[in-house]
Amino acid sequence: MSLEKDDVEKIAHLARLSIDDADVPGYVENLSNILRLVEQMAGVDTDDVVPMAHPIEASQRLREDEVTEVDQRERFQRLAPAVENGLYLVPKVIE
Repeated sequence: MSLEKDDVEKIAHLARLSIDDADVPGYVENLSNILRLVEQMAGVDTDDVVPMAHPIEASQRLREDEVTEVDQRERFQRLAPAVENGLYLVPKVIE
């Protein structure tokens, strides 16, 4: 599929883009090349191709979900400038 100058100008208008008249031929050529590539890709037989999530078959190495640090919540709240009902109080930043 090839685009014409009028097609590119209409597309630019619909997209609310301003294109200089001198640049239109370049856009015509580039967009036509993209559409030809899409047509070529659409023509490829992919019936026997299995979809894959990643090109390399790999499994995720997971560690055990276990606590590795001691709970220091009370200590940190004692150091905080203002705490109420276990929550940190901060100055209001939105007026």
